[in-house]
Amino acid sequence: MSEVFSSPVLKVEQPRRGPFAKSQYKVMDGDGTVLAIAGQTNDEGRSELRGLFPGKSNLDARAVLLTTPGGEPLLMVDKQSGREFTEVFRPDGERVGSFVTERVGRRYIIYDDDGTFIGAVDVDVPRNNFLVKDADGGQVAHVRKKWAGLATHLLTTADKYSIEISDPVREPLRTMAVMTAIVMDMNLHEAKEIT
Repeated sequence: MSEVFSSPVLKVEQPRRGPFAKSQYKVMDGDGTVLAIAGQTNDEGRSELRGLFPGKSNLDARAVLLTTPGGEPLLMVDKQSGREFTEVFRPDGERVGSFVTERVGRRYIIYDDDGTFIGAVDVDVPRNNFLVKDADGGQVAHVRKKWAGLATHLLTTADKYSIEISDPVREPLRTMAVMTAIVMDMNLHEAKEIT
């Protein structure tokens, strides 16, 4: 894992934009220092299928590239069309791991680059708490989505997440735990249920 994300407490925020805005994120440490920024890549993800409503989480494929504030590439999150499969890659194209849907909106399985089961993400009913667990079921991270009010939820992309990591967590599960906020947002919250 990049030392950029070594803090045990991280925040992930999206700017306040319209409901069909492209995927953008800021990753900060617990003190609010920006560690990375993420924006949608030009290739729109590796899947060729396009949805009818741009930005609709359950239809569109998309990819976001995380870079340092200075522009150095860190990771790419590639969400395939639908909600079934999302991969995380290093800048050289090496896969870190993948999130595979077991139950949409309820449970996601985490695999490493070789396809070995390394953990899972359990989601609560309102889809605001995400418990990242290792292969033995032990909790390694807690990701929380903060409720910003109905108008903000329905009319903008503004979402805020906090990530608490129970270090030490072995790689690549630690990197995947950090990426959980972005992956869950792309899979569950970007649609905003308007269309």
